[in-house]
Parts: sequence; C-alpha cells; structure tokens
Amino acid sequence: MTRREAAVALGSFGACLISVFMQMIDVTIVNTALPVITAELGASRSQQLWVVAGYSLAFACVLLTAARLGAITGRRRMFLWSAAAFTAASLWCGMSTSAMELVLARIVQGVAGAGMAAQTIAVITSSFRRDHQPYAFAVYGATAGFAGMLGPILGGAMITLDPFGLGWHVIFLMNLPLGVLAIGLAAKYLKLGPAPQRPPLDLRGAVVATAALFLLLFALADSQQAGWRPLHGIYVVAALALGGLFVAYERATRRGGGVALVRLDLFGDKGFAVGSVLVTIFFGLFTAFVFTVSILLQDVLRFSALRTGIAMTPFAVGAGVGAVLSPILVNRWGIRALATGVAFFGFWVAVGVGYLYVGSGAVNLALVTGPVFLAGFGVGVFGVPLQPIMLAGLSDRDMDEASGLLPTVEQIGNSVGLAVLSALFFRAHTLTGSMTMLSAIAVAAIGLGVLTLALPDRRATLGATPWSRATAA
Repeated sequence: MTRREAAVALGSFGACLISVFMQMIDVTIVNTALPVITAELGASRSQQLWVVAGYSLAFACVLLTAARLGAITGRRRMFLWSAAAFTAASLWCGMSTSAMELVLARIVQGVAGAGMAAQTIAVITSSFRRDHQPYAFAVYGATAGFAGMLGPILGGAMITLDPFGLGWHVIFLMNLPLGVLAIGLAAKYLKLGPAPQRPPLDLRGAVVATAALFLLLFALADSQQAGWRPLHGIYVVAALALGGLFVAYERATRRGGGVALVRLDLFGDKGFAVGSVLVTIFFGLFTAFVFTVSILLQDVLRFSALRTGIAMTPFAVGAGVGAVLSPILVNRWGIRALATGVAFFGFWVAVGVGYLYVGSGAVNLALVTGPVFLAGFGVGVFGVPLQPIMLAGLSDRDMDEASGLLPTVEQIGNSVGLAVLSALFFRAHTLTGSMTMLSAIAVAAIGLGVLTLALPDRRATLGATPWSRATAA
C-alpha cells in the first residue's frame, strides 16, 4: 500500500469512526439529560419516550434501505448527504424550543444516522486489505461501544458544567464540529462510488421490511411508556407476519434471478448466524445495563448528573482496557476469551447487586471503583472482537451486503433490551426493582457466555492481522 493509498484508507476510516461515535453517543447521552429536558420543555411521559426512542426507531427502520441506496447512488454520496443531514438535525435538536419539535428533530437525526451507518461496513471492506479488515472492524466496534458508555458520563458532565450557558442544548450542539470534520474527511478521502452493477432498490421488499421493523420496534418502545397491552401483542404478531412475508418474498426474488434487499444466505455461514444471535442479546443486555444504572443512580439513589458520570467512568476505562487487550486474549484462547469476558461482566454485576443489598443502597464510590472497572473490562473483551469474528467467514461482496443487515440486528437488540427493561423495571423505580433488573442482567450475561462457545474458532482467519503480529512480537 502506497503512502497515498494509506492516507485515503485512514481518512475514510476516520470519517466512519467519527460518524459511529456521534451515532452511538446520541443513543445514551440523552437519557442522562432527559430530566433537565423534561423540566425545561414540559415534556409529557409520551414525549419523553419519543425523545429517546424516536431516534432509535427511525435509525433501525431505515438501515436496510439506506444500505441499498448507497450501493445504487454510491457510498461516498450517500455518506456525505447523510453526514450533512445528521449535522443539521443535531443543530435542530439543539435549537428546539418545544418537546414535539425535539421529537421530530430526533427522528430526522435517526434517519440521517442510518444513512451513515449503512455504508460503513462497505467502506471498511473497500479501504483495507482482507488481512487488515478484522483489525479495522475491531477498532470500529470499540469506538461504537466506547461512545455508548461515554454518553451518560459526558451527559452528566455537560449538564453540570453547563458550558457557555447552553444547558441541555450542548449535548446536541457538540455534534456540529464532529459532523463538519466527518464531512471534510469523507469529501477528501472517501472515493467509493456506485456498485459496478447497480442493484435495483427492491421497493416492495423495502416497504415490507420497514413496516415489519416499525411495528415490532414501536410495540416494544410504546410498551415502555404505557405498559404491555393487548394492542402491543397485535403489533408484534403483525410484525412477525410481515417478517415471514418478507423472507418468503426475498427467497422468491432470489429464485427468480432478481436482487433481494437482504441476502438471507448470509445466515448460512455459522459464524454470521451465531454471531447475529449474540449481537442481538449483547446489545439488549448492554442497553438495559446502561439505562438501569443511570436510573438507579439518579432516580433511586439521587446522584447528581456529574456524580453519575463519575460513578460510570471506571466502567468506560475498564472497557477500553479490555478492548485493547482483547486481540491478544482472542489470539491465545480463541472463543473462550469472549465467553469468559461476558461471563466476567455478569459476575461483577452480581457482586454489585450483593453490595447494594448489604448496604441497603449506600454506595461508596471509592470502594466500588474496582468492581465497576472489572465489569467494564469484561464488556470490552467480549464486545470488540465479536463483530470481526462473525464477519471473518464472509467474502468482501458478502460483507458489502451485510452493511445494512448487521446494524439492523444491533438496533433490534437495543429495542428488545429496552422493552424487557420496561417490563421488569421502569414502572418501579425502587432499590428492589434495580437489584432485580441487575440480577437478571447478570444471569443473562453468564448464559450469553455459554452460548458464545457455539461460535466457530477463526483464529486462523484472523491470524494475519496486526493482532497476531503484536502477540508474536
């Protein structure tokens, strides 16, 4: 690779990292600021829900279509337009003067975020040699995970410090310089155009898939605000029926020689199939954990936003350390490293529940720093290598097709996690409710560790990456 080619690859990759950082931090940062937003804008319970869920719902429903549009119009063009729209929507969010206006701006922000996210796997595949792609995916996954964990910390700090007197508005306005930087890098370095043979949009498939995702995720999100009702069951059944129709339609399209919106044969690869299940469960657990801890600390234990951020900082640091060490651990122990990592997270969450029980909710931040750090370490060890391992068995063309599918699976996991959180916890903001939810997360994490052992061991596929070279050195 020449110096020019390296600069192009790193510049394109930098734009992807900035975009995923903005996308993921906007999922969790709002939760910390929500009490302040509610007080200032007079948001109803329903509007509070949609400030948070509107973004994720729009993001998930648009991903598959955005990936296909990128293949048709060009990844570069789609990424640039989406990044510009995301930046503008962030400005709109930051300038909103009513709860309904903020909800609408968040939905637009989610659509634009999906436009960026749906291009990234294809961009990474085209920017790096095959033997370097797992390393790039690991860095990308680490950035996404770190941003999700940084959200509550940064949100607490911003609300407390109140830079420039902007209040909660700053959590959205901080995207402006990041968005401009992402646009600049993509405009200069990202050269990926339309696919050589432009596939059709598959409008019917896009409509059916979007409707199925919307009904499923809307039912899960609305149940958080209103509790589970028979109508939500009808939505879920309708979503499953549309999902079945979508699968049948996509198979018929492939048999007829057409180009399906989703390559269902990707699930024929064991790593991708098992990895998709693991990703869904992990994102659900992680989302439930972050929101549970945030509500526990602020609503139950009455921590300030800043103290909440301080309490969560060791978790983010531990995840960063786990992310850095995960390549070495995977190279040495394979899939067992991932399984141990997520089970390790579950163990320390269980220890935290025991601490809350013994102390009746009294928390000494200095005393819990170690366990919180170790819980984050386990998340870093598991979460960062998972995506490159599940993608390792796919060809470059297959990974291009996975550009919209994998983020969609992740968002379904987020929504399922929030729905379960609602059913078990949201309607009872008590110490007992917190411990019940955290106990469930601990048990599920340990079970996820056992399930992880079903992943194929692909150290041979990953062996030529900088991971193994660093270990050998």
